[in-house]
Amino acid sequence: MPVIPNAPLLILAYLIGSIPTAVWVSKRFYGIDIREHGSGNAGATNTFRVLGAKAGTGVMIVDMLKGFAAVKLSLLSQYGWHTEAITNLQIFLGLVAVLGHIFPIWAGFRGGKGIATLFGMILAIQPPVALSLVAVFLFMLFLTRYVSLSSIVASISFPVLIFFIYREPELTYKIFAVATALMVILTHHKNINRLLQGNESKVKLGKRNRK
Repeated sequence: MPVIPNAPLLILAYLIGSIPTAVWVSKRFYGIDIREHGSGNAGATNTFRVLGAKAGTGVMIVDMLKGFAAVKLSLLSQYGWHTEAITNLQIFLGLVAVLGHIFPIWAGFRGGKGIATLFGMILAIQPPVALSLVAVFLFMLFLTRYVSLSSIVASISFPVLIFFIYREPELTYKIFAVATALMVILTHHKNINRLLQGNESKVKLGKRNRK
């Protein structure tokens, strides 16, 4: 397998993250631009809200695969497995993909919040943790029907799992887990306000929401 320098890998990770799944799905199959409806974000949460569970699930899976694929680009790097360097590279590759999702070059730099891509990134780095987070997300989603609240609770669970359940020794990964939770909370401040006011939209699982 050929070795590729890190800079091209980071660029490729950004381009993968930039794939505007929600925009393409909404335009191709529903004849709308998802960014002109609901919260205006091009992500799985808004797709669930506007187009329903079928479209939302599809967008969420593809967006997760973007983060997963970006991390796996580390296989083309000069680093071996199980080293601090490869872990750091995987985190950077994943974060660059998330950045691409938020600011996609293929969709006028207007994307989503990157939650699903973050999940995919974690799945590639540490599958047991990612599966635990997905379980938390799905439990909260079926319990409350709030995608935003489910994302927030899952993100807060991330550092809890890393520090107290899996006891991850890598400092960079611990910092990443805490930063991820804080970032999700900050990017969902409007959702948090709507939740507190009782105005946040619930998803109708299995149906398309019509305006």
